[in-house]
Amino acid sequence: MEKTKNNSMETKLTDFILLGLSHPPNLRTFLFLVFLVIYILTQLGNMLILLTVWTDPQLHIRPMYILLGVLSFLDMWLSTVIVPRIMLSFTPASKTIQFGGCIAQLYSFHFLGSTQCFLYTLMAYDRYLAICQPLHYPVLMNGRLCTMLVAGAWVAGSIHGAIQATLTFQLPYCGPNQVDYFFCDIPAVLRLACADTTVNELVTFVDIGVVAASCFLLILLSYANIVYAILQIRTADGRHKAFSTCGSHLTVVTVYYVPCIFIYLRPGSKSPLDGAVAVFYTVVTPLLNPLIYTLRNKEVKSALRKLARGGSATK
Repeated sequence: MEKTKNNSMETKLTDFILLGLSHPPNLRTFLFLVFLVIYILTQLGNMLILLTVWTDPQLHIRPMYILLGVLSFLDMWLSTVIVPRIMLSFTPASKTIQFGGCIAQLYSFHFLGSTQCFLYTLMAYDRYLAICQPLHYPVLMNGRLCTMLVAGAWVAGSIHGAIQATLTFQLPYCGPNQVDYFFCDIPAVLRLACADTTVNELVTFVDIGVVAASCFLLILLSYANIVYAILQIRTADGRHKAFSTCGSHLTVVTVYYVPCIFIYLRPGSKSPLDGAVAVFYTVVTPLLNPLIYTLRNKEVKSALRKLARGGSATK
């Protein structure tokens, strides 16, 4: 463990050691391969969605699919920020991460994660307008407005990540330097601070937990209105199509938000379940997103078939 001393003779850490996920030593090779496969499939699946949306002229101008493409892009980067570090923990390589690297990882994770939260909310709003306000939908949600809303989500996510990283690492860290987690996240890092973390835990609770819970409630409210509108559709085929379109989004939202709220609305928790729950929304969700949207969306499946044939959607 490297340390430096400042003018006040206070010892300051220059690196951390990520202890990773608890696992039996004899399963290291197996777990490494599992996460390697997950990472590769996540990148390929989300890249395929991006290519499909980008190359199909009927998809890349529609707000629903613009949002889906942005989600795939975020999933690719979120997986890249987290999964390689998990894989490293199953190898003999050093588990050390430099202080600056820890800051960058925490910022990147919360930037990408919060942007996803806002994006899921926008996707729910888009579906609400499409189903509950179909006649006004082209005016209320067009490509330009969708792009502006996505840009706003990125800016808000960046600000959120910067606030969390700044508040976390302005605290003094003087040892020990072992982070009992698989990446640099706020609750695990704060346990190593050589100062009172009450304010940080309160900010984490409000800025992450409450914001995530608020977005989740807005999404549920949107879908409550959507379900009511769908039930008014007279034809069974119309109801099935509307439910199919929204079902995939609601599935992804539930898989993402419930574990996230479980982690951040319990400040100071040291439950062994936290690591397993965090793996679900940091590793599994980016893998599931392209599968769920592909399997439950006829337009995406049709565009994928055209892409596989090497043909153009305009033919």
